[in-house]
Amino acid sequence: MTWTRAAAGANRYAMTTELTVLAWGCVLALVHVFAAIRAKTRQYGSKWNISARDEEVPPLNPVAGRLARAQANFYESFPIMVAAILIVSVAHLENRWTALGALIWLGARLLYLPLYAFAVPVLRSLAWTAGLAGIVMVLWPALAAAF
Repeated sequence: MTWTRAAAGANRYAMTTELTVLAWGCVLALVHVFAAIRAKTRQYGSKWNISARDEEVPPLNPVAGRLARAQANFYESFPIMVAAILIVSVAHLENRWTALGALIWLGARLLYLPLYAFAVPVLRSLAWTAGLAGIVMVLWPALAAAF
């Protein structure tokens, strides 16, 4: 089959909201990687960046440390969201609440990174909690179907 603009337009709506959020979550994962490594490279230099990174380095400055911790936090929750979305997608359990939960998760995770980078404590915790609520909203139909 030849790939055409018409074919792309016809398939544009083939993905659910949940799967679209999952795709954007992958983009956000890359943003986390690049934000953290850019801050580390700014502190340690490009020679460090292209090295094997075996040498001892001083502790990260506050912003670079927060970006590294935000990245680690994202990678703690992202696999759970991936699993939740895949479960409801494969089982065809998507509904308006799972779509809303996925969007809440993505929005919360988008906010979380700059809130952590700029050391905004209470709002950062609220964004994290909203992200967790989004995961639960997506996962809930699968858990309810299991009983």
